[in-house]
Amino acid sequence: MALEKLNFLLKSSPDAKVKLVAPFFRPETIEFANLNKVKLIKEEYHLKFLSGQHIVIATTDSEEVNIQIYNDCKVQNILVNVADNPPFCDFYMGGIVTKGNVKIAISTNGQSPTTAKRLRQFFEDVIPDNVDDLVKNLNTYRKSIKGNFAKKVSTLNKITETLIGK
Repeated sequence: MALEKLNFLLKSSPDAKVKLVAPFFRPETIEFANLNKVKLIKEEYHLKFLSGQHIVIATTDSEEVNIQIYNDCKVQNILVNVADNPPFCDFYMGGIVTKGNVKIAISTNGQSPTTAKRLRQFFEDVIPDNVDDLVKNLNTYRKSIKGNFAKKVSTLNKITETLIGK
C-alpha cells in the first residue's frame, strides 16, 4: 500500500520532498525510494515525525496506529489520508494518467480505489502516447491566433471538436 501511495504522489508531484517512516521496508519500496530521492526512516510511528509536515499518508498495518496518526494530524492541522479508511481522510488519492503534459485524475472519493485503478489502466491504454505532441502543437497555434480571448477559445474549440466523436 505504501509503495502504491508513494508512486501516486510522485507521479502527481515529482519534486515533492517525501519521507517514509516504518519499522521495515520491502525491497521494492527501498528501490523505488532510492530512485526517487525519498528519505527512509526505519522507526515506529512517533508524534515527532509530524513536525513540519503539510500532508501525511498513513498506511500502517495497524488500524489503531493509523487512527492515532489521523488524530495527531488533526490537532496540528495537517492534511491526512488514512489508506482504505475514507472517514479518516481529508483528501483521496485516485488514479492519475500522465502522458507528457496531459494529466487525467480519477477519483471515487475513497469508495472504490480498485475502480479508479482500473479506469486509470483503461485510459493509459486508449490515450495515444503522442497526445503530448497534439498539446504542444495546439499551444503553439493558440499563441499565433489573433483576436481577443473569446475569439481564441472559439477557434480552438472548432479545431478540437473532432477529438471527441459522439
